Amino acid sequence: MTEEKLEKLTSIALRVREHIIGMSTDGGCFVGASLSATDLMVYLYNDFLNISKENLDDPNRDYLFLSKGHDVPALYGTLVEMGILEAERLQNHLSANDNIYWHPNTKIPGIEFHSGSLGHLPAVSLGVALDCKIRGTENRIVCILGDGELNEGSCWEAVLVANAYKLDNLVFVIDRNHFQANVATEELIPLEPLADKFKAFGADVVRIDGHNFLDLEEAFTSLDERKGKLHVVIADTVRGKGLPSIEARADRWFCNFSENEVSQLMEELHGVHAATIESEVLMVR
Repeated sequence: MTEEKLEKLTSIALRVREHIIGMSTDGGCFVGASLSATDLMVYLYNDFLNISKENLDDPNRDYLFLSKGHDVPALYGTLVEMGILEAERLQNHLSANDNIYWHPNTKIPGIEFHSGSLGHLPAVSLGVALDCKIRGTENRIVCILGDGELNEGSCWEAVLVANAYKLDNLVFVIDRNHFQANVATEELIPLEPLADKFKAFGADVVRIDGHNFLDLEEAFTSLDERKGKLHVVIADTVRGKGLPSIEARADRWFCNFSENEVSQLMEELHGVHAATIESEVLMVR
């Protein structure tokens, strides 16, 4: 990866995080989980997937399915930076006059499928991948899953089926931020050794730093070297990445910050000073 490309992706990721923070007031959003997935989405849309404002209606484009739908602020922000979604619409977050809501809605350009109920989109994405295989097209299909979402048996069924059909055009990306809602995954239902489990189900597995664009490039550009299996990229991430005051905190998954806190968090994002967060801790199940 060139230094110019690295600087570009880093700059886009910073702006996407600004969009996420902006949506974390007046009703709030799942800010912690969205910040952990930001770098993944920025890399995928800007450097791996053939998706643009111009080809959204082209069946030969690539597809991204956000199975952990509560991360949609990161997707909204990325679509804004791609020129697919108007930045002004983010001001309508949670408004009855728009579809900018807590979970993906296909009425928003660039969103492929509704998601909210966890564990559903691995099956949807494998269905699309199988269709592309049958038609002989070169589409790439990516499904982003949460690590806590892996407690859904449907995710593992999808891995089995994808490998049965040798869907090497499909990539499951695991946002491994080590939290499920307000509980650490290893305290609730332990997932490790996660890579070994996917390998036992027949998948091709790599594990990387999900905030390192060099790691991301190496992982995704090497996929074509390994044919005949579902690809799984386990991306180790940090909940709340970019905001030290809320990073890796179980109690800052869903946040509804005050306007003053949002201003402070914007400054913290840019390294000005740490934010003082006094808003109520929200426990969401």
